[in-house]
Amino acid sequence: MKKIEAYVRHEAFEPIRAELLDRGFPSLSIVEAKGSGRQEGIVERYRGSVLTVNVRPTLKLEVVVEDKDKSLVVETILKYARTGEVGDGKIFVLPVEEAVRIRTGEEGEAVLQAHSDEEIPA
Repeated sequence: MKKIEAYVRHEAFEPIRAELLDRGFPSLSIVEAKGSGRQEGIVERYRGSVLTVNVRPTLKLEVVVEDKDKSLVVETILKYARTGEVGDGKIFVLPVEEAVRIRTGEEGEAVLQAHSDEEIPA
């Protein structure tokens, strides 16, 4: 299994989420984050004052997938997050040693499967 962590611009999130859902990856965690990279601070004006903003808002997406699905997820993120400009973000791929579904105690890749309609309470 692989954990994919991607730091992307806010505007890239919805198309990424929609395509991953369409391709069968409904499970995704999103964290609001702030960060800085190689770009220097951005100068903004606020109420007549000049401010240098050194950290920018970003989203951290996290998804765990089977090894065979890693490339598909990474390509989907790149498709919508890449603008060619500084600040597009980063993708990290990490190995996952173990996964356990807390509710059922299932382990391994079975944890990654979407719920069937019978499992979802009405």
